[in-house]
Amino acid sequence: MKFPCILTIALVFPLTFVLSAQTKNEKTPVEYVNPFIGTGGEGHTYPGATVPFGMVQLSPDSRTRFFRQSFPYCAGYRYEDSVVSGFSHTHFSGTGHSDLGDVLVMPYAGNPDPQEKERILSGYTKDSLPLYYSKISHSEEKASPGYYMVELKTPGIKAELTATTRTGFHRYTYKSGQDAAFILDLVSSIYNYDGKVIFSQIRVENNQLITGYRQTNGWAVNRYIYFAIEFSQPFYEFYVVNMDKNIKYNGFGKKGSVYKDFPEVNGKKLKAWFAFGKLNTNDQLMVKVGVSAVSIEGARANMLVELPAWNFDAVHEAAEQLWKKELAKIYVNGSEREKEIFYTAHYHTMLSPVVYNDADGSYRGLDNCIHSTKQFTNYTIFSLWDTYRALHPLFTITQKDRVGDMITSMLEHQKQSAFKLLPVWSFHANESWCMIGYHAVSVITDAYMKGIRNFEFRYALDAMLATATNRNYGGIESYMKYGFVPIDLEKEGVSKTLEYAYDDWCISQYANALGQASLFNTFYERSRGFEKLYDAKTGFMRAKNSDGKWREPFDPLYAQYGGDYTEGNAYQYSWYVPQDIPALVKLHGGNKKFAEDLDKVFDTQASKEQFKQVEDIAGLIGQYAQGNEPSHHIAYLYNYAGMPWKTQERLNQIMKHLFDNTPQGICGNDDCGQMSAWYIFSSMGFYPVCPGSNQYIIGKPAIPYARIELTGKKTFIIEAKNLSPENIYIKSVKLNGHDLGRIFITHEDIISGGILQFEMVSKPVK
Repeated sequence: MKFPCILTIALVFPLTFVLSAQTKNEKTPVEYVNPFIGTGGEGHTYPGATVPFGMVQLSPDSRTRFFRQSFPYCAGYRYEDSVVSGFSHTHFSGTGHSDLGDVLVMPYAGNPDPQEKERILSGYTKDSLPLYYSKISHSEEKASPGYYMVELKTPGIKAELTATTRTGFHRYTYKSGQDAAFILDLVSSIYNYDGKVIFSQIRVENNQLITGYRQTNGWAVNRYIYFAIEFSQPFYEFYVVNMDKNIKYNGFGKKGSVYKDFPEVNGKKLKAWFAFGKLNTNDQLMVKVGVSAVSIEGARANMLVELPAWNFDAVHEAAEQLWKKELAKIYVNGSEREKEIFYTAHYHTMLSPVVYNDADGSYRGLDNCIHSTKQFTNYTIFSLWDTYRALHPLFTITQKDRVGDMITSMLEHQKQSAFKLLPVWSFHANESWCMIGYHAVSVITDAYMKGIRNFEFRYALDAMLATATNRNYGGIESYMKYGFVPIDLEKEGVSKTLEYAYDDWCISQYANALGQASLFNTFYERSRGFEKLYDAKTGFMRAKNSDGKWREPFDPLYAQYGGDYTEGNAYQYSWYVPQDIPALVKLHGGNKKFAEDLDKVFDTQASKEQFKQVEDIAGLIGQYAQGNEPSHHIAYLYNYAGMPWKTQERLNQIMKHLFDNTPQGICGNDDCGQMSAWYIFSSMGFYPVCPGSNQYIIGKPAIPYARIELTGKKTFIIEAKNLSPENIYIKSVKLNGHDLGRIFITHEDIISGGILQFEMVSKPVK
């Protein structure tokens, strides 16, 4: 049996012992989180209020956008805007496509006449802003883990937000003497279009409680969200507007589009206005919003369980304490800038996946049925093409107790799937079929190999086999027949072949661990598919037709959606053989040629015209695209050619120029935490190039000190002596006082506790 991912290449620099005093923690990690990092440009994160892995992610939405226009707004908020359309309760963090933005609300000041209320609720500006929007100034906007605040200039209201796992908590402070009003918008969505809402309902239960739901069709084709909204003070009248022009009547034979004090309205385009008059308690209106994917009763129960009182400050403090606990799992020392980038990245890694069950354990499954469990927490938002690379491996260190439940959620998805497939890119009881591969097998294998087995690990192999042999999925039938995905039979054939091959390697390792030798051999053989697509003449992985001939013409710089490669070109994808990089080195003709070809990735310049159709190719250094996942392991590959100093140079270049503590601080979509997880690993000095191998490849530390808190009161400490902007090269590496002598550390090295010590110098050690 072969285990090609196991590396035995020795480090070529001398090794010396390094000692460093532990630095005292002067501030809590929360104080170094800047939720505005990555909210502009291509970052697409949001600065709102949530708790770690919370289903409710309460945040401002700056504009309503439609289809292609929504790409820069896929998290709902864009720092370049100085407007707020409202505050919605569900968001993605840094995805290229989007959905969600549920239950949008907005405070309002004044009591216009009924016709004006209807106009405000129904109308939009020429910039697609609702007429109730407000201007803001970033100087009057603050965010921290579990809290968001902004001064809404137009109505003159201070808005504050905090959250629990399944509820949002709002506090609005009005100017003295203002008439207070509140708007509920069930039309607004992120990635909007006419007809997005299939149906919705608003019920007024009493003068302080509203309930309802909406069903939407978008990236998720059939998604439900139920809500319960409770006010701290009673409203004295309300209006509901149904903007659907096809409405004929709605209850009691009532016609028209505006319903005053009518307690239940159903339709596709509902908005509501609630009037409170002069407020009688500190000029403040507080609002609780519970959500559920199961039922209105579930939303009410979630609110009662998680927000029983009206103490906003106590809820904010509880949310902050949850973040302190999670962020403190990794302590780092360095400059203020370095710590802000690091801890914000750490914060981003805990925005998804999210809890997706009610407080009583009930949840909506992929089969659209309601399931109930007390045995595990159900999670959703699995952006697996992105997150299997670094985020899920990070969880095996920092979120070990959650990993089993995340995998169980994937296995339940597979059981409920009509196709019996593990999740590809799933959220809110829907499979979006976005991206390629079957990377749940990587997450499962990686966890199992690291000793995490609190899931149905024997059934998991059956789920993997059902997924990897489904002939209707993504060219699998052709892949099984030819050993690669022919481009004349399936688009993006190169990328699919390479990613299926890695996934099959994971299955082979998992099968071998369970004593299934025949399955090991079958899937190990399938994992060699990359060899069929390497063209020695050009040095690239290329698309082949089913007759075995190369697809012509060939331009290694060209990229398009639905082309030969997925969100990339030949320069970016030809290095994707994480399961057997020594074999890839051999295909390139040995160490020297391999390194020269890697240099071309970073040094080749090209006009953006050649990949202008692919918005995700971002954060470019030559053809290296840090802003998109296929490039994330490339800088580490020089190690395999015996040239670790080149890995150190490239990583320094990437982290120095493509990450910052500004709103533009992420050089692409954060992709549900993958970009941030890459930074966390890389800044500590190692990275999981091949999840499932239990190896973390040595890179180059970017911070002088890090301490990972482990279970059993163990710690793993990383020290980088003499690290400076000039000292970017590694002179020596020691593990627990002994020469490391290899280009990787193992998962066991980390979780056993100990010290990894680097000594840094200004010149490459060859």
